[in-house]
Amino acid sequence: MSSAQAAGELWLPAGLNAGHAYLDRVGEPAASIAGFYAGRYAHSDQNLWIERLAAGEIWCNGVQLRADTPLQPGDHLVWHRPPWHEPAVPVLTERAIVFDDGDLLVLNKPSGLPVLPAGGFLEHTLLAQLQGWVASGQICVLAGYPRPVHRLGRFTSGLLVCARRSETRAWLSAQLRDSTIGAVDAGSGRSCRKLYRALCQPLPSEWLVGETQAVTVSIGKRAHPLLGEIWCVAEPGDPSALPSRSDITLLERSGEACWVEVAIATGRPHQIRIHTAFIGAPLLGDPLYRVGGLAESGSLPGAGGYRLHAYRLQLRPPVGTVLQFEAALPPALTHQGQ
Repeated sequence: MSSAQAAGELWLPAGLNAGHAYLDRVGEPAASIAGFYAGRYAHSDQNLWIERLAAGEIWCNGVQLRADTPLQPGDHLVWHRPPWHEPAVPVLTERAIVFDDGDLLVLNKPSGLPVLPAGGFLEHTLLAQLQGWVASGQICVLAGYPRPVHRLGRFTSGLLVCARRSETRAWLSAQLRDSTIGAVDAGSGRSCRKLYRALCQPLPSEWLVGETQAVTVSIGKRAHPLLGEIWCVAEPGDPSALPSRSDITLLERSGEACWVEVAIATGRPHQIRIHTAFIGAPLLGDPLYRVGGLAESGSLPGAGGYRLHAYRLQLRPPVGTVLQFEAALPPALTHQGQ
């Protein structure tokens, strides 16, 4: 039982979903359907796709197929994936609402809840639960359906911004995107400011309580046996590497861990997990990133155990005063949660 479940948090139990239809359009000639799918969805080899064909799961141009065949540009494929089991996830309750003005909706996302479908999750997501709120009339939809503007990792808790109006989503997306510009420069004048709290392995002994240091190592993709590629500390000379900056402040040393606050001037994939690992202090319990900022070959980004919380957020709307939000720390990031 997790600490959240032990504390009485409601959870949606593991169970079968309704399956899903994956639509693809062929751009170039392909010698076989199985080869096309194996190249597009690397999680399955050609033999498995041949089995799916034999099971009648794949349709081409509206015709159900049972055997492999070549493909031509413009062909329309549909893979009718059968229902599969999704793990248990926390239930989003009205207590998670930090702010709601009928358009902008800010939530305190619980750890363990994916934001959008990915990584084996389809129906057990925050988006699906928001859709359930709409269907039950729990929230206002006069301005439209609320949709997440950004993502948090499944096991990252804290502030998640949603919006109902398309124009609101546009300025929020622009502001979050613009906050990544000039990543290696100090961002004191930025209108968007994102603060996180985390529990990490011990920082070097010379790092003083209250001290802040900037980590500016770039983030790029490296080979990974399970995914093909994964985000890590960039290889030297990688022209596609993304400049990144995290300002890490040591708040407290506690036993075999350190409490830190992280201000991010960029929003690169897994940035905080990578940057803390790079300086020798991976997030406590992180099964993926090791000292130096590289990834373990047998682990995946969705693996849990780490403690990271989107704590404070500042936004400047096109009109009006600056908006500031704060999400209370979960038990896992307080002393009683150790």
